[in-house]
Amino acid sequence: MTVLVLLHTSPVHVPVFEALRDAHHPGLALRHVVREELLERARAAGPASVTDDVRHLLAEAAADGAGAVLCTCSSIGGVAESLAADLGVPVLRLDRPMAARAVALGPRVTVVATTHSTLGPTVALVEEEAARAGRPVDVRTVLVEGAWELFLAGDHEGYLGLVTAALDAIGPADADAVVLAQASIADAADRTRTDVSVLSSPRPGLAAAARAAAAVE
Repeated sequence: MTVLVLLHTSPVHVPVFEALRDAHHPGLALRHVVREELLERARAAGPASVTDDVRHLLAEAAADGAGAVLCTCSSIGGVAESLAADLGVPVLRLDRPMAARAVALGPRVTVVATTHSTLGPTVALVEEEAARAGRPVDVRTVLVEGAWELFLAGDHEGYLGLVTAALDAIGPADADAVVLAQASIADAADRTRTDVSVLSSPRPGLAAAARAAAAVE
C-alpha cells in the first residue's frame, strides 16, 4: 500500500488530518513526521534556513517508501516543494489548491495569518497561482496580533476567537476571497460571520496529496 507522509511543524495537526482521512479518504495510509523546530527556525531566520533539514527529512521519507509527501506548514511548504525534483516522489504544499481557488474567485485576495513567517510565502503562492491562471490579483494581508502567543500557550479557543474576529471585520467591499494561511486556523472559516468566501487548506490539500499518492501505485 502506498503511504502518504505528512510533514508537520506542530503535533496539533496530526488528529486533524487523521479525521479528514477517515471522512474523505478511507484506506489512505498516512505517516506523520512532526518537527516543531523547523517552524521556530523559519520564524527566526527565514524559510531558507531550514532547507538542508527539510531535504534530509524528504529523502528519509522517500527511502522509507513514501508515495508522496505533503508539507502542512505554510511557512516552509515552498521550501519542501522546491526540493521535489531531486527526490523522485511528489512533494506537495498543503496550501496550493486553496490559493488556486482564491484567485478563481476574484482579484482581491486577503491573506490572514497569525505569524509573520507565513505571510510572505502565502502571498507569493497566491501571486504565482494568479500568474499561472492568467488572472490579475491584488493581495492584502492581515496579521492577527496576539494570536500566536495563545497558540503556543495551548489556548485553542482564544486563538480561534481572535482569528474569527479578524475575519468578521472583512467584508465584500474589502475582498473577493480570504485565504487562511495556516492549517491551525482552518476552523475559523466555520465560525466567522463574514459574507466573503473564506478558504482553508487542510481538506483540498489532503485531497490533492491523496491523488498524487494514488497516481504512483
